[in-house]
Amino acid sequence: MAKIATVITNMFEDSEYTEPAKAFKDAGHEVVTIEKESGKQVKGKQGEATVTIDKGIDDVNAQDFDALFIPGGFSPDQLRADERFVDFAKDFMDAKKPVFAICHGPQLLITAKALEGRKATGYKSIAQDMKYAGADFVDQEVAVCQDQLVTSRQPDDIPAFNRESLKLLEGK
Repeated sequence: MAKIATVITNMFEDSEYTEPAKAFKDAGHEVVTIEKESGKQVKGKQGEATVTIDKGIDDVNAQDFDALFIPGGFSPDQLRADERFVDFAKDFMDAKKPVFAICHGPQLLITAKALEGRKATGYKSIAQDMKYAGADFVDQEVAVCQDQLVTSRQPDDIPAFNRESLKLLEGK
């Protein structure tokens, strides 16, 4: 089963973390939460979820994981201000490991300059940013690119996001 790195901080979109994380765990995968320091608690923007961080960013390496999960909300925008998270995400894209990003999650991939020539989707407010980053932006519930990148737009798309993410993990 896959070991999935999950980069997350305060103000993540609650359901965009909790529902995929549950689906991954229910399928037997390991979900490891990563923030600036381990043991810290981060809260979702809806106030429905609190997550205790498993690992600090300085204690992890992309080679130790099989996939990367980036929940949406304000979390990815905050994380992309820290080069350590940008480099971590870029390492997954460069290694062609599965990357799952929902809603505002692709913001981290924009900053990592990892979307050029990639079919992808995201929340409507970042569509233009994704296009500027060279992505082939599509407005659909889920986009799968090169058997590596799975993106979705919003919480309503979570069932399709989970389905395609799990399907991609099955093939690895």
